[in-house]
Amino acid sequence: MSTESTASVSTHVLDTSVGRPAAGVAVHLSTRTGPAGAWTALGGSTTDADGRCKDLPAPPAGTTHVRLDFRTEEYLLTRQGGADGAFFPEVTVAFAVVGGEHFHVPLLLNPFGYSVYRGS
Repeated sequence: MSTESTASVSTHVLDTSVGRPAAGVAVHLSTRTGPAGAWTALGGSTTDADGRCKDLPAPPAGTTHVRLDFRTEEYLLTRQGGADGAFFPEVTVAFAVVGGEHFHVPLLLNPFGYSVYRGS
């Protein structure tokens, strides 16, 4: 696995209960080198009106794993009017990366479930 150059990461959040982008979801990015390495927080962003984070920090060269922490509670409480609480107050997704490649990892969210996948 080559880690000579940095990987790039992007994401977006779609609220599948209404079929629309989820705006205002905070997303934090952390990285590590090797499966036993400690996570290093690099910073974050907030989804825009299109549900996209366009300014996530770039992982440093040598990164082998990335973790995205989606802070979904505020969005879900606002979206639902606070009636049912937020069953998933946060969603954490960790994945392996290869230097020089782009990794787009969307979050499909609804009040009682979520899924993720490697997009393009």
